[in-house]
Parts: sequence; C-alpha cells; structure tokens
Amino acid sequence: MSYLHLISSKQISFKDITTILNEDSRLELSDESIATIRKCREYLDQKIASSSEPIYGINTGFGSLYNKNIPKDQLEKLQENLVLSHACGMGAEVPHDLVKLMLFLKIQSLAYGYSGVQVETVQRLVAMFNENMLPRVYEMGSLGASGDLAPLAHLSLPLIGEGEVFYQGVNQRSKEVLNSLSWEKLHLKSKEGLALLNGTQFMSAYGAWCIHHSNRLLKLANVIGALSLDSFDGRIEPFEDAVHKIRPHLGQRNVASFIKTILNGSEIIVQKKKHVQDPYSFRCIPQVHGASEDAFHYASEIFLTEINSVTDNPNVFADEDKIISAGNFHGQPLALALDFLSIALAELGNISERRTYQLISGARDLPNYLVANPGINSGMMIPQYTAASIVSQNKQLCTPASVDSIVSSNGQADHVSMGANAATKTYKVVNNIYAILAIELITATQAINFRRPLKTSPTLEKFIDNFRQRISFIESDRFLHNDLIAAEKFLKEFNLESEIVFS
Repeated sequence: MSYLHLISSKQISFKDITTILNEDSRLELSDESIATIRKCREYLDQKIASSSEPIYGINTGFGSLYNKNIPKDQLEKLQENLVLSHACGMGAEVPHDLVKLMLFLKIQSLAYGYSGVQVETVQRLVAMFNENMLPRVYEMGSLGASGDLAPLAHLSLPLIGEGEVFYQGVNQRSKEVLNSLSWEKLHLKSKEGLALLNGTQFMSAYGAWCIHHSNRLLKLANVIGALSLDSFDGRIEPFEDAVHKIRPHLGQRNVASFIKTILNGSEIIVQKKKHVQDPYSFRCIPQVHGASEDAFHYASEIFLTEINSVTDNPNVFADEDKIISAGNFHGQPLALALDFLSIALAELGNISERRTYQLISGARDLPNYLVANPGINSGMMIPQYTAASIVSQNKQLCTPASVDSIVSSNGQADHVSMGANAATKTYKVVNNIYAILAIELITATQAINFRRPLKTSPTLEKFIDNFRQRISFIESDRFLHNDLIAAEKFLKEFNLESEIVFS
C-alpha cells in the first residue's frame, strides 16, 4: 500500500523525509499549494506585461550579465539556455535516493509560492517523483552559493527533454522516456529556469540524509560502546548520574544514562574489579558521544529550518507587490553545520577505533588479538589496521570546506560557501563510521566470548544473538573481509527501535 504525502505549507520533519523516501510513497500538490503557486505566477506575468523595468533573472542576464536586458520574445529561450548552460556537473553520480530527496525538496520549496513558477512545472516534478524517474546528477560542480546551480540544472534537464534519467532500472535519454510516457517537454516561462536552479536542495538533501544516519550511528555507537565496556571488564561508576549532574551537558547526560540502563543486569559489570579506572575511550564515552549528540542537534535545527524554506532568487512577494533579488540561495548556514556534523561524526569513529585497539591489546585477561592461539593466528590484528586507516581518512575529510571561497561569475559571486563540498565529504564520513563501528562490534562480540560463562546484560545478549545470526565466533583465522562487510550490513539494517529502548 502506497503512502500519499500532500505538499502544503505545513512544516515537514525528518520523519516525513524518511517516510517519503519509501519506494511506495507518492506526492500530490494540495489545493492550497496550487492556489499559492498560481497566484504568484499570475502576479509575475502581470508585472512583466505592465512594466519594462529590468528585473534580475526575469528580463535580464544572469550573474555578472545582470546588466543585459532581454527582449520579451526571448524570455523562454533565456530560461532554457540557463538550464542547458549550467548543467556542468562532473564526478560520481549522486545516489538515487538522494536525487529523489532533491526532487522532493525542490517541489516543497517551489510550492510555498514565492518563486513565480507555473503550476505545470511543479506538477511535472511531482510526476517525476511518483514515476521514480530520477535525473542523472553529478557530485561536483556546486559552489554552494547562487544555490546548487550545476546539480539542480541536471535535476531540471528532463523538464525540457534534455539529459538522462534513471528509469525502470536503467539509464535512458530523457527525451525517450518523455515520449514513452506521452509527456510533452515543458516550455519554461520567465524566471522558471532561475527558480529551478537557484536553491540549496543538493546540500539540503545530503544534509538531511546525513543527519538521519548520524542519529542512527549515535545509537549504534552507544550500544556497541556499552558492549565494549563490558567486554573490557570496565567500571560503571563513570556513568553514574551524580557525575553528570555537576557538568550537565544534555548529550553527555543522555549517553551516560543510556549506557547505565543498557548494562543493567550484566554479571560482568557488577563483578569486583582489579583496576581502579579505565582508559578514556571507555571512561569518557558520555563526554565524547554526548558532545557529538549535541552537535547533531545543532545541525538538525539548521537543516530543519532549511528544508522548510524558500531558497531561490529573486523572491516574488505578490501580496506586497515586490520582487526582491537577495541571497537566500547562499549555503553558509549549511556549510558550517555540515563541517561541524562531519567532525562530530568522525569523533564517534575516532573513539571507537581506540576501544577496538584496547580490546585486542592483551589487557584485562583477554588474549592477544582475541584468538585462543595467537601466533599461528593473527585474529583481530588487521581489522584494527583497517579501522585506523578509515579514521585517518575521516580526519582528512573533516578539513572544513566552509573556510574556503573562490571568486566566480566575474566577481558577482565574490563569496561562496563551498557547502556542496562539505555535503559530499560528510556523506563519505557517514559511510566510514558504519565501517568503523562494524569492526568494533566484531571485536567486542569476540571479546565477550572470553568472559564466559559470565553474561552481559539481557539487552546486549539479545543484540549479540542477533549479530551471531550473521557472523559466527572466530575460532581461527579466516577470510575476514566477508565478516566486515556482513557486520556493516547488519548495522545498516538492524531494527534498532524495535529491539532497544533509547528513551
């Protein structure tokens, strides 16, 4: 059964985005949105017909060509040329789920009725979403100011019968797909090409996707960190609420409370300890994971505002009789948030790899590399190398993109956000964290076996049982690549919410 989402002025949430990206989801413009879009377009048509004044991007050139007036009989050609000339993306293709999210976010932004587009244009974008007709968009090309020009140009090409789309499982020319669906190519009116290309939907799609996975990764890091703590025969005292009341960062308190709760009932955590304290990678889980949680909250607020905003230019205010050329397309808020998000994510991986290292070190009565016969067996030696390699790459990826700016458009775009580069870097960091946590999980479940017959908490024992259905205990050396991939897949697919209580 398909889920129908009605496009309206109602604020969308991250939960809406998760639901909308389901393959069976369909979109429909509400009567409210249709009326709002139409009213704005009618005002713009009347304004152009009654005035010869230059209005940026509507009857003028673009960027530094803003001083070139365009005759009324060439306004449609101007918009089509804009889309064609700006489709200059390069590099890897944007993943299909992110292209679909870009489509949705562009529809939502245009539907607020401040962009001057035709209802037919937005309806065609809705139809593309519903048909799962996904334009081929490329990672490289946006400066994150003037909007995501190159990626959004590629997103818009099929409207005019140009470019390519992924449709029914294969890449095809847009023109051929339009013909197969009996769809005419659109004739863009004044302002429409600019409305389609100006906007932050490339950055926003990546950001929303990364935030969704960041929240999942935090939960996984907390669960796996708790398992590692017990596998290492760690102490529970650093997670006592009294400690965190006197330094009450919200994320820190939340993580400490969760770790203490999930370890309730463990036979290992309550046994008498020989050591008086643990290394920081165990003892400071609340402080490190909690700081990342606070950073995720900040980034979530920024992106929640953005995906409910109008980000093209100029903005058309029919009720106020104003058309204002401004800068809502500038991605600076997103660039800063994405850089912060990638750093906070990388720290989850950084501390995870340190716990992996401690578990294979031969400390706390655990065998070297967590195999019964080290020497003939290397055990978990090299997975830690792999984790260290990925952690190092994350550090390189976390060099801020937002501190850079390169002058473009003959000095008109004299400060740009580079938020698109921040977005694609953060996407890579997210995927890297899944790999790092997968290695810690294999290591922690391997270590817990050497604590038997003692058991960890009932919740964590159930988690281990689920994991063991995919990856068995490592008795002796074997081809570990397959185990690492299976563990990563487990983390991406495991139904966290139904198995573990997080509140």
